[in-house]
Amino acid sequence: MSSCTHTVKGTGKSRYTVKCMKRVCFPILLLVFCCFAEDVHPITHRRIAQVMGVGGADWLVRPEREAEEHPDQALDALKLPKGAVVADIGAGVGYFTWRLAERVGPSGIVYGEEIQQEMLDLLAKNMSARKLRNVRMVLGTIDDPKLPKDALDLVLLVDVYHEFSEPEKMVDRIRESLKPNGRMVLLEYRGEDPKVPIRPEHKMTVDQVRAELQPQGFRFVQSIEILPQQHILIFRK
Repeated sequence: MSSCTHTVKGTGKSRYTVKCMKRVCFPILLLVFCCFAEDVHPITHRRIAQVMGVGGADWLVRPEREAEEHPDQALDALKLPKGAVVADIGAGVGYFTWRLAERVGPSGIVYGEEIQQEMLDLLAKNMSARKLRNVRMVLGTIDDPKLPKDALDLVLLVDVYHEFSEPEKMVDRIRESLKPNGRMVLLEYRGEDPKVPIRPEHKMTVDQVRAELQPQGFRFVQSIEILPQQHILIFRK
C-alpha cells in the first residue's frame, strides 16, 4: 500500500491523505492518479480550491482590490445596524473586518476568524493599528470556526466558502452560531461568467451554492448583482 499526501499551500499541514492499493497491472497510473486527486464537494462534485497561505497576505490588500470588488458597496447592500454581532470567516488580514467593525460601532462585535495563526496575528496587528476594540480574534479549524452558538446576526464569507475542505461540517457549525433568522452571506466570483479572470475552482455559480447550502437548512433569500465580478448571496437560518 502506498500513500500520497496533499499539503495545503502556506500552512505546512496536510489537507488529506489518499491511500492507493498498488496492483500489478497499472501501479504507476494508479499512483499518479492518487497523488493528484482533488477534494470535491459531495453534492455538486465541485472541485475544492486550496487555502491561501500567509505568503499571499499582500495580495489581500492589493491596491486594485477596491476597484475589483467594491467592498463598501457590498457592505452597504447588507444594511448592518449598529450593535450587530457579526463574524468574518476567513478574515485574512482584515480587509473586510475593519469595515464591519466601523459599521456595527462600539456597541457591536466582530469575530475575525482564521485557521492560520500567522494570518490571525496580522489581523490583530491591523485592527490594533486602526484602534478598533470591538474585534475579537478567533482561531478556527478546517471543520469548526469556533464561534459562539446562537449569538450572531450575520456571518460573512468573502471568497472563502469555495476553499472549505470540510464544507458540510463548517456550514453546520456556522448555522449553529447564528441567531434565529440570522444571515449567512457569501461573496463569490461568478462561475457563470467566463470573462471573470479567476481560476475555475475559485469561482461559483448561484446554482452550485444553493445546491450545497439549502440541504443544510439554509433558506436562500436573494443574489444581489451589483458588484463587478462577484455574487452577493444571502441565506437565512
